[in-house]
Order: sequence, then structure tokens, then C-alpha cells
Amino acid sequence: MKKILLIEDNAEFSDNVMEILEMAGYKVVIAADGKEGIKMTRKEIPDLIICDIMMPDLDGFGVLHVIHKDPELTGIPFIFLSAKNEDVDIRKGMNLGADDFLRKPVQGEELLKAVETRLAKVESMNAKFAALKGAAKTSDPAPKADITIEKFISADRESRRYPKKQIIYKEGNRLGPLFYIVSGKVKIFKTSELGDEYIIDILKEGDFFGYNAILEGTMYTDNAEALEDVELKLIPKEDFLALIYDGNNITKQFIQRLTKDVIGKEDQLIKLAYNSLRKRVADGVIFLHDKFKNGEKNNPDFKISRQNLANVTGARKESVIRMLSDFKDEKLIDIKDGNIVLLKEDKLRTLCN
Repeated sequence: MKKILLIEDNAEFSDNVMEILEMAGYKVVIAADGKEGIKMTRKEIPDLIICDIMMPDLDGFGVLHVIHKDPELTGIPFIFLSAKNEDVDIRKGMNLGADDFLRKPVQGEELLKAVETRLAKVESMNAKFAALKGAAKTSDPAPKADITIEKFISADRESRRYPKKQIIYKEGNRLGPLFYIVSGKVKIFKTSELGDEYIIDILKEGDFFGYNAILEGTMYTDNAEALEDVELKLIPKEDFLALIYDGNNITKQFIQRLTKDVIGKEDQLIKLAYNSLRKRVADGVIFLHDKFKNGEKNNPDFKISRQNLANVTGARKESVIRMLSDFKDEKLIDIKDGNIVLLKEDKLRTLCN
């Protein structure tokens, strides 16, 4: 019997939801607020969590943040409930990693469908993992020859050049190859329904991209564009997958890269959700400085369009320009010929929220 944790401060609503779920054959555990919900999650380890957003002391966003920081809990499907009919709440919840969002008052059929869909997805992922694990156990146990990423790239790979601002792939495109950056920089971004752009990452020489979609076996879920003239190596996805599942030491290297990506994206989303505009712009300046310095310690300046900086921070271009002006007045940065020059890097890095 699947166990569901319901975190809800409205007792009457909790009773109604519990009755619906129990009639469908689920075991339901209830927590009356966010703090209790976290304690119950750690104690019960539920198969799925349904959580209200508006709660005293610790709201639903805070609950999800704490759970996703715990490695033993982060894989539990999470569904938000809210009486507020605002897209900003939906976007914030999904950005934080929620799996679904239901508006109150929720209909029984809609609730059960959401629960069934999320549990089925977890079952499917577990089955795939078990199959891969079983295949690994029955495969040839003989040690594989080590192969480095450098050797993997240096094979006879197609090279392709993209001029500045050229799209490499778009969200929804069919899967292509694994990309390796020989020179130049690439921005990875998503676009909202209103056409607003949000930059997920800026990649440089030595970085790979496109592997998330290949490993998931889905279409691209983001966009890639040349931030400046770039040269790429194109590695067929079949070669990449064969290498990953062959047990070579390169598998560990890509897992480390993926783990770093996940941790970085989670921290980035939390900052967008909770940091002030001032803090977000400061973090954006530091993020881009670190990307553009190319390992040079004494290289405090870099050039980036104000629109791209806005897209990194999730703010409007006008707001970013105003905040840069404030930083300049405070002698934290200087602006010369369009370049942002860091004057007090340590202070920017530790700027209070």
C-alpha cells in the first residue's frame, strides 16, 4: 500500500482529501503544518507528498526546499496545493522542483489522477534502474580498459563552427549529438510562455552540453545559443551512450559532472526564489565574472550584454541597469567601454540579502 503524506493546516480540507485517498487504497499520514511535515517525512518516508503552500511558520516552498536538501528525501514526488490562483506561485513551485500543482478546491478525480501519474512515473524510473543494474551484474566482469574524456573527444569527431547568436538547438527539437566546446562560449536558456528568457548556464571551452536530454531519452528541454563565435565537436549520441553503459572510468567523470550540474541548478533556483534583486544582480555579476575569467586570477573585468545579465538574474533589463548604477556609485564595480570591472569582489560575493 502506497503511503501519502498530506501537509495541510485546514483540518476540514485534510479530512476530505484523506477520505478520497483512502477510498482509492492509499495509506494517508497527516501533518498540520510545515515543520511537522518535515518531521513526518523523515519518520514515515512517504511515497508521495501533498503540501499546501500557505501555512504559518514554514510555508510549502520552505518545506520543499528542506526536503530537496536531504539526499534521503529528495526523490519523493511532491505536489503543491494552493487556494491562490496565481501563475507566479505555480512558476515558483515548479522552479523549486515540485512535480505538480493543484488548485483548491481540488476535485477528487483530478487529485487521484495527479497522484497516480506521479507514482507511476517513479515506478517506471525504478524499473529502468533495476533493469540497468541487473544488466550490469550479468555483463562481463572483466575490467574495462580505461578511457579518458580527452581520448574520447580526440577520436575522429565532426567539428562545426557557429557564429555569435546562432541557435545550436531549440527546446522541443529531436535529440542530436553530444556537444563539446573547443573554443568560445555557449548560453543555455529557457523561454517562458510570455517569451521571457532565463539563462540556466553559460558554458566555455572544455564543457559538454546536450547530455541531459540524451540520458533521459527525451527531446531537448532547453535552448543553446552561441554567445560568441564557437567551435564544437559533435559526438554521436550512440557513441556517448555506449561509453556510459560500458563501465569505463569515464562514466564516473560524467556522473560527477551531472551531480555538479544538479547541485548548481538547485542553488540557482533557490536564490531566484528567495533573494532580493540587489543580491541576485550581485550574484549574477559574480557568476559571469567566474565564467569569463578563464582561470586568470587578475582579470577583474568582463563584457556581457545587459539583457543577458538580466536573463541570468531573472530580472528586467531596466532593473539590472539601475542596480549596476547603484553598485558603481558604491564603488563596488566600474563600467568602462561596456565592460564590468570588479573593484570589490569580496564585498560583492558576501553582499547581504
